[in-house]
Amino acid sequence: MLRRVGRLHVLTDATLQDRFGHEELARLAIAGGADTIQFREKRASTRDQIRLARALGEVCRRVGAALIVNDRIDVALAADAAGVHLGQTDFPIALARRLLGPDRIIGGSASSLAQAQEAMWAGADYVGLGAIYATASKADASAPLGPETLRAVAQGIEIPVIAIGGIDRTRVAEVMAAGAHGVAVIQAVALAPDPQAATAALLEAIRAALPPVAAPPTGESQHHG
Repeated sequence: MLRRVGRLHVLTDATLQDRFGHEELARLAIAGGADTIQFREKRASTRDQIRLARALGEVCRRVGAALIVNDRIDVALAADAAGVHLGQTDFPIALARRLLGPDRIIGGSASSLAQAQEAMWAGADYVGLGAIYATASKADASAPLGPETLRAVAQGIEIPVIAIGGIDRTRVAEVMAAGAHGVAVIQAVALAPDPQAATAALLEAIRAALPPVAAPPTGESQHHG
């Protein structure tokens, strides 16, 4: 089954900044055009995480965006989220697929081709590859992989690659040209003076980097071809 993987993933954050809560950041990002919101909250209690995730899920469902919960399968199920994103030391992807069923989206983190292939074989729908560039938003981020590693991974697996780590509007074209299906961001939206405008600028850059869609043949060409 092919599950739809969005192109602009915005991770909500209440650690790097305190101007906005998770729900407000999600609303601003969605208003700017984000098609995927990833809820990442490691400090709150499980009950508070469920409450927050359910609120984000309502925001996402109204506009057809996908809510992905980072790490926590139990929270994703309780909030009826679209799926989960699992790191290298989180819940195993193959077991997550058994628990979540065939319809929910599962993303897996990777920092190498081998890890990306392992995630694909285990049943992931997409791979979050990073950090592509230097980033301060993840304390345990690997050394920057760069666009060439991204290109090798994108060519070496059969599921979409979402590039993450140090990506802003100016770097979207480079990662898309290297084979990324889309991008995931934290600081580029959460720390922006205007998160909605920052999201819109990212979406515009993604759209500009996509190959033009071929127009369908006209009725005349069908009759005379």
